[in-house]
Amino acid sequence: MLQPTPPPQVVQSSLEQSVYDKLADNTMEGLLDELQAILDGHTDTSLEVEYHSGVITLDLGRHGTYVINKQPPNKQIWLSSPISGPKRFNLDTAAQHWVDARSGQLLEVLLNEELRASLGVDCNIDLTTQDS
Repeated sequence: MLQPTPPPQVVQSSLEQSVYDKLADNTMEGLLDELQAILDGHTDTSLEVEYHSGVITLDLGRHGTYVINKQPPNKQIWLSSPISGPKRFNLDTAAQHWVDARSGQLLEVLLNEELRASLGVDCNIDLTTQDS
C-alpha cells in the first residue's frame, strides 16, 4: 500500500539573499563540473549535461533525466529525479551541505547513489559549500 508523501518541512532561512546566491551559484557550477567529469569518463557518449539560466539538465538516456535548479525565493536547490522524484534542499550552514527538507539526506549522497545505480560507475560528488 502506498504511503502518502509527507509535506515538506518548511524552514524559513535566515541566510542573506546575496550569500544564498553566491553559495548556490558555486554549488551549481561545482556540480556541473562534477557531472561533466563523470560523463566524460563514461562509455556512452550520448549522455549529456547542460547548464542554462540556472538550471542543470542531466540526460541519462534510458535512465531518465535529472533537472536541478536554484529556487531563490525559498533559498533552496530543487532536484527532479527519475528515480526518487522531486526533492527540495536547504542549506545547512553549520555543516555546509545542501540537505533534503523531508529526509535529511545530503544532495551529493542522493546523486552519488542514484548515478552509481544508473551508470554503473563510482561517483564521488562533493558539494560542500565554500564562502569563496
